[in-house]
Amino acid sequence: MVQEQTTRRERQREATYDEIVRASRQLLAGDGELSLRAVASLMGLTAPALYRYVASYQDLVDLVAFEVDKAATETFRTAAVTLPEDDPAGRLICAAVAFRQWALRSPREFGLVFANPIADAGCVRRETATLSSSGHLFTDYLYEVWAKYHYPYPTLDELPPAVRESVVDPVIPAKAERIEPAERGLMWVYMQGWTQLYGVVALEVFGHMDPRVIESGEMFIDTIRNFAPRLGLASEVPRLEALMRERLAL
Repeated sequence: MVQEQTTRRERQREATYDEIVRASRQLLAGDGELSLRAVASLMGLTAPALYRYVASYQDLVDLVAFEVDKAATETFRTAAVTLPEDDPAGRLICAAVAFRQWALRSPREFGLVFANPIADAGCVRRETATLSSSGHLFTDYLYEVWAKYHYPYPTLDELPPAVRESVVDPVIPAKAERIEPAERGLMWVYMQGWTQLYGVVALEVFGHMDPRVIESGEMFIDTIRNFAPRLGLASEVPRLEALMRERLAL
């Protein structure tokens, strides 16, 4: 009986967390401000009652950002798996286009997930940094592209000291355990790839680019096209560009 009551309480608690996320996403989808008070009001709770589940605004942001990212990642994965498993480059491109489409369609959710700092006062919040669902999806595809095309990556000796430390003891969302410590230069390529993808999409989402260029998608296409040879995909560029243009037109 005690175990049954505990399980019931756990289910109720999980249901409340789900409701917190739904209320928060409703606020983000509209013009409402995301705050503990606003979420509590939408749920018909008092602010103190909500504090039993999220103790601070940062806790709220972390919870919602994680769940939003997880849900969005499934749309990226769905777009990617329309191509066969033996085409990791194509899957990577499809996931990247889906990421851009989601970000432009849901700028406030994108901002919550990717403008939410994971480093405070020089310290990285390791759990937040390593659990990103989208990060794992993209690094998995980058690994699969490497497994097929064997693109080059730097040795540890070739990396600056700070970078060497960051790949030997990584705090990025990637399966580091499947990469031998001496080969962790591969993770530097992961970081470079994410910088390219996130950088161009963030500039588009936050409107720091000519609207005509955003509308056309040409800067996004150019960024991916220029990075593709870094992944050993120079000969694949025409096919991948055609795939990008096809998916962007959907």
